[in-house]
Amino acid sequence: MHAFILAGGFATRLWPLTEKRAKPLLPVAGVPLVEYLVRDIPKDVPITVSTNAFFKEPFEEWAKTTGRGNITILIEETKSDDQKLGALGATAQWITEAKIQEDVLLLTGDNYCGFSFDTFLAAAKPGTTLIAVHDIGSLDLAKAFGTVIAEDSVVKAFEEKPKEPKTTLVNTGCSLLPASTLSVLVEHAKEHPDNVGGVFEELLKRDFPIECFSFSEPWFDIGSFDAYIEATKALVGHAVIEEEGVSLDRTKCEGSVVIGENSTVIDSELTDTVLFEDCVIEDCVLDNCVLDRGCHLKGIDLTGKMLREGTNLEKK
Repeated sequence: MHAFILAGGFATRLWPLTEKRAKPLLPVAGVPLVEYLVRDIPKDVPITVSTNAFFKEPFEEWAKTTGRGNITILIEETKSDDQKLGALGATAQWITEAKIQEDVLLLTGDNYCGFSFDTFLAAAKPGTTLIAVHDIGSLDLAKAFGTVIAEDSVVKAFEEKPKEPKTTLVNTGCSLLPASTLSVLVEHAKEHPDNVGGVFEELLKRDFPIECFSFSEPWFDIGSFDAYIEATKALVGHAVIEEEGVSLDRTKCEGSVVIGENSTVIDSELTDTVLFEDCVIEDCVLDNCVLDRGCHLKGIDLTGKMLREGTNLEKK
């Protein structure tokens, strides 16, 4: 088995946080999002992370911190969305060029999956594609995702962002593709390089068996500011995470608060707020905010804002 993590998107909906940092490397509860996936993949399974040339160095630096010697950073030589191979195209290219002839654990790097990969892999049957699904609990919410229609864990059909969903089960970006299906993926990607979910529809058309692994643990598709805050609240709870080198003085913290490395907060109020590393906050009130690296604020009152790296604001 080989794990392949898709991490090549530019995540423009999360700008300015993702202007200089890949979405899978965004810290969630103090941990890079992609690291939650990597930590749970069995140690003997090699991992390839596919990203783009713009984020080459950050991913290579991150890989050195994981303690795993079997992570490969695969660089797609593109520096903007309009040059990309597409998620399925990148997967197909890797399968072809690396001559992959084993089962593939295919993961999207911007998803948080709360279940154990050991449990997921133990549920797999030889020769059968397995996809992880989550009951999102709302037909209205399901409109934004790919949904999965199943009977007794056997997948019968897929719907891609349906206007009128028939189910609240959504595909979570985690699948196990048997080696026997890889040639279908490569062929399908030639005409449909952008839609990963489309390969599962193609497999069904060709009578390849697909089963679903349903889980109730937390799952987050972190594609927006609201989703990022929601994930932070769920993982942090009513607590404060202070990373190394933090100075926190005469400050009231409520809800879920994360303060990044070497940040200083003085005489302030923080509610459901995330500070990245090297921030300096003095005499501020921040509610539902995310501040990127190196922000300096003094005498500022903000609600529901994302600030780009190095922002300086001071009340005059």
